[in-house]
Amino acid sequence: MDAQQLAAAKEELERLRREVLREVQATGEASRQLDTEDVPDIGDMSTRSYDRDLLYNLSEVQRQKIRDIDAALELLAQGDYGVCVRCGEEIAPKRMEVRPFSRYCIECKTEVERFGE
Repeated sequence: MDAQQLAAAKEELERLRREVLREVQATGEASRQLDTEDVPDIGDMSTRSYDRDLLYNLSEVQRQKIRDIDAALELLAQGDYGVCVRCGEEIAPKRMEVRPFSRYCIECKTEVERFGE
């Protein structure tokens, strides 16, 4: 990647990070509202419990996405952005465009999902 592409990638990663942080804040606020609502019957309690679990899982996914973005920013700072951390080959530019915090090329990602790291 040339300097202009790296600068654009950094800008996109930082934008994504800000967006996810806003989502985490909104999720936290929704969870706090669930905790303060009155629960008149067992059906409402069940729904509230499900909603809280869903919000918790969403926030974990969001936290993982922030960790992935931070790792990509670190790779960018080290000069290793766009390089598969498993095999050392360049990650396809189209993949980096779609998922700018990718750590693996398609082949390695498939293997990691199938067999683990």
